[in-house]
Amino acid sequence: MEGPAVRLLRCSVLLRRNFPTCLSSWKNPPRVLKSSQSEALLRTTNNKLSYTPLQTFTDEEIMIKDTVKKFAQEQIAPLVSKMDEKGKMEKSIIQGLFQQGLMGIGVDTKYGGTGASFFSCMLVIEELAKVDASVALMCDIQNSLINMMIGKLGTEEQKATYLPKLVTEQVGSFCLSEAGAGSDSFALKTRADKKGNYYVINGSKMWISNAEDAGLFLVMANVDPSLGYRGITCFLVDRDTEGFHIGKSENKMGIRASSTCPLTFENVKVPEANILGQVGQGYKYAIGSLNEGRIGIAAQMLGLAQGCFDYTIPYIKERVQFGQRIFDFQGLQHQVAHMATHLEAARLLTYNAARLLEAGRPFIKEASMAKYYASEIAGLVTNKCIEWMGGVGYIKTYPVEKYFRDAKIGTIYEGASNIQLNTIFWALSRVIGPQFFHPSVDTILIVNLHSQEAAAAADVTADTTVSKGRRASQE
Repeated sequence: MEGPAVRLLRCSVLLRRNFPTCLSSWKNPPRVLKSSQSEALLRTTNNKLSYTPLQTFTDEEIMIKDTVKKFAQEQIAPLVSKMDEKGKMEKSIIQGLFQQGLMGIGVDTKYGGTGASFFSCMLVIEELAKVDASVALMCDIQNSLINMMIGKLGTEEQKATYLPKLVTEQVGSFCLSEAGAGSDSFALKTRADKKGNYYVINGSKMWISNAEDAGLFLVMANVDPSLGYRGITCFLVDRDTEGFHIGKSENKMGIRASSTCPLTFENVKVPEANILGQVGQGYKYAIGSLNEGRIGIAAQMLGLAQGCFDYTIPYIKERVQFGQRIFDFQGLQHQVAHMATHLEAARLLTYNAARLLEAGRPFIKEASMAKYYASEIAGLVTNKCIEWMGGVGYIKTYPVEKYFRDAKIGTIYEGASNIQLNTIFWALSRVIGPQFFHPSVDTILIVNLHSQEAAAAADVTADTTVSKGRRASQE
């Protein structure tokens, strides 16, 4: 049975279809038309044009936020502590995500998805993370990595085979990292050797999110190690494939309900038809999808920090020391104002990156800025909230310490903070000019691979400048 979120999003899609395609917001400058506009709208005031604020939501976006908030409070919140303690996602939560239509937000309606905007997906992740970051992560990976990659790169047969299941019942997992390939993610050793109409995969993966619950795995493996990262290819691997093994989920500090498992591949036979995209283009696909995924992580960290902040403020308004509320001490008021400003800045960076992506404009620098800043701020805000609550903030009876533990992963996965700074620096060097910035060859290679043209330029740079140690790291 369809949940209210599914019905809502389907109605909004039908509404958008009533307008000419020439008015599509990602193709043209934004105009005041209908609430379905996904980009910041333009207004005419006293014969002058003005942009509405980034936080001006359409009717559709407001309804989505409200629906997800209700779902999170009623169905997720009562189970958060139990899932954190057990280190396992409750099946009822996963089923609820599917029933609400939250696992196929951007998937075309012809495959059973809602066809909603990327920005709507970010709002969903933010609202979920206010209650539990683990649930938000599952939703983020499904939408901004798995569904988006198959939707963009898959053949019609692949889309028809996998997307309907991913929308209704099947969790997906993205498999890139290895023991020796973390931030230097393209140093991977997993091989895929061609044998007739099949490829035989051998190797291992580490730190793979969603693995325990997933039925489909997008696996990066190298078909020709002599080509370096240009041999990396993406394969669609089903969970029950012979020789494919999922290890025990790691006992983590935070996001404990989100499974993080090692994988091993022992002569895993995958049909040639299960290659996603083109042979040897996996490194481009990985970078492109991770750029979009980083906006999702920014939304996750933003929601997590906001949820912790919102929980803490009522407590410090009631807590009395020295005859008055601690909220009334000016020193604490300044700290609250400081954290609120950080949260607002993180929100604007995240929303701006999402709007840019939707509009078809360059967004890589902004995505890295959003991911970097929101992750750092999540750690700062949750730490402050523990301090404000004192002893009760340190015990597991209250959720603040969990928010703090969950926040730490933001500076590590989908590109550690220093990787984001590399990307930002490289983007700045292009704008300001080489006379002011001299990024390393490695930094150029890392970021130049974001598009086919840039990849070609990076290859030329590598061939002429670097004779050994060539790397392309982006996770």
